[in-house]
Parts: sequence; structure tokens; C-alpha cells
Amino acid sequence: MGKAPSTAATRLLREKGVAYTEHLYRYEEKGGTAVSSRELGVEEHAVVKTLVMEDDAGDPVVVLMHGDREVSTKALARQLSRRSVQICKPEVANRHSGYQVGGTSPFGTRKRMPVCVERTILDLPRVYLNGGSRGFLVGLDPKEIVRVLEPVVVDVAIEG
Repeated sequence: MGKAPSTAATRLLREKGVAYTEHLYRYEEKGGTAVSSRELGVEEHAVVKTLVMEDDAGDPVVVLMHGDREVSTKALARQLSRRSVQICKPEVANRHSGYQVGGTSPFGTRKRMPVCVERTILDLPRVYLNGGSRGFLVGLDPKEIVRVLEPVVVDVAIEG
């Protein structure tokens, strides 16, 4: 497949001493985690999507969610004490994160944003998140998400 790209995400992971594996796959437009989990041969539940959302004031927040689950925006707003939270339009998400939608990593974002992680992600032995480029995931211990990003732990998953 070629060589994994050097991205802001992988540079940050190396700088923080995070042990991670690199996984390239053929990106499919609108394929999402179903495609990446199939291509990598891992459970979709262990593939974590990085969602850029905004609250009612337009402030961004990054949400890490299992690939096979959706985010209850009502529950998220309640747990963050916000009136409402919704997914950003792709061009807004790109501006906030510095990444292209489909290649958004929670690591090495353009601007520092609060990060929320679904509690059950932290129970997994290994997770796969976007490495900062379409068709590129990094595999790591979810404890590293906590160490590097200091996320707010939330319970907002609903069946996908």
C-alpha cells in the first residue's frame, strides 16, 4: 500500500512517546468505519471515529465514538452542560481540526479543542483511530488517549 504518511497526529504521538502501529487501507468516500474495519480485519467496535461537533455557542468539541455506534447529541449536551450540540458541517470541521473530514485525528489538531471519549472505548485492549489522513489509521492502547488528550469521559453511545 505504500508508506504511512507523516502527519501532525503521528508527530504528536512520537513526541509524546506513544507506542502505535500504522495501518493503511483503501479509503472509500462515505465508507466510514465499516470499510476501515473490514480492510484491517478488526471489529468495527474497536475502530474509533473522530467527530467534530459544535455547541450552541459555536464552540467546537471532539467526540471519540465506537465505529458501530452513534452519538446521542442530547445526552452529550446534557453531560457537557450545554444547551445543544450538533455535528459540524465538513468545511467547519476541517477549519477547526486542520484535517480533511474522513482523515480527522483527535491528535495534533490545528486548534486545541476539548475532547470527549465514550467510556466503553477505554475498556478495549486496543483501538484504531484516524492517523490524520484518509485511508490511514493508528492502533494504540486507549489509555494513551487519556494520557495524551486528557478527555472528558462520557456515556453518549446509541446503537448505530
